[in-house]
Amino acid sequence: MIWEAMVREGVRVVYGHPGGAILPAYDLLSPYEKEGKIHHVLVRHEQCAAHMADGWARATGEVGVCVATSGPGATNLITGLATAQMDSVPIVAVTGQVPTNLLGTDAFQESDVVGVSAPVCKHNYLVTDVADLPLILKEAFHIAREGRPGVVLIDICKDVQNATGEFRYDFEIDLPGFEPWPNVDMDIVRTAAELINKAERPLVLSGHGVQLARMGRELLELVERAEIPVVTTLLGTGNIPESHPLSLGMGGMHGEAYANRAVQACDVLIAMGMRFDDRITGRLDSFAKQAKIIHFELDRAEVGKNVVPDVPVIGDLAETLPAMLPMIEER
Repeated sequence: MIWEAMVREGVRVVYGHPGGAILPAYDLLSPYEKEGKIHHVLVRHEQCAAHMADGWARATGEVGVCVATSGPGATNLITGLATAQMDSVPIVAVTGQVPTNLLGTDAFQESDVVGVSAPVCKHNYLVTDVADLPLILKEAFHIAREGRPGVVLIDICKDVQNATGEFRYDFEIDLPGFEPWPNVDMDIVRTAAELINKAERPLVLSGHGVQLARMGRELLELVERAEIPVVTTLLGTGNIPESHPLSLGMGGMHGEAYANRAVQACDVLIAMGMRFDDRITGRLDSFAKQAKIIHFELDRAEVGKNVVPDVPVIGDLAETLPAMLPMIEER
């Protein structure tokens, strides 16, 4: 069930390290490898699996997948999963767990992986019944990629991996309380466009969210049309070519001095897909105090957390930025 679900979710590569509690799943992976449906990359340490799945997801836009055994195998994933979660990278991690009858007995390599991983995951599951597995797998990929992307961990007991059951995957899921992203508020988008058109010294501050939304081309169209210089965060590096005349490079404490001066001198700051962390802002009480701030952000929880914007544009950047482009005047 595990590998068939992954094939249907479009997974092409899996990074992992086998161990006793995940071996039943690994035994069933071989036919998928032989048929060229899934390529497994054997790592030397589980942390490598998490980081490699992270890198794959960033490079391709697909959900990264990593696999580990129970206990130390699963806990070795944590640093890589935390990195992906903080940077909004979609990953599904699959870990083995002791058989259900041994849960809570301190069996060999038993650990509360669900509890340990909760702070660094968007969601996680403990699977104790094979009948639940198809639904959990489908929900996991949906949660990982929709809304603000993140990490979902599935901890599967060993006896569940050995069990048989009916596999169905052609069903719709409805997750109560889960909002993938809000609808675009066109009035707010128009307000942002008007502010940009009236600005004398506009500046774009571009973050990792531009890459996650695959909006580099649209960003370039915006800044070239309105002649707006661009400063990037560390993870936003490459959103436009560094050689472009409008690129001022990276800002923040490790960035270019002139990039930081531009932030301090602009009258409208257009922040896209970034969270105003301390590495980019420095002292909040003196950050871009003269500027009106427009913040394009998917996650409502990030808006106003560090810097309160004048115009918060909430929604998927892949929708809000294209919606605003026709409203921007050429300079």
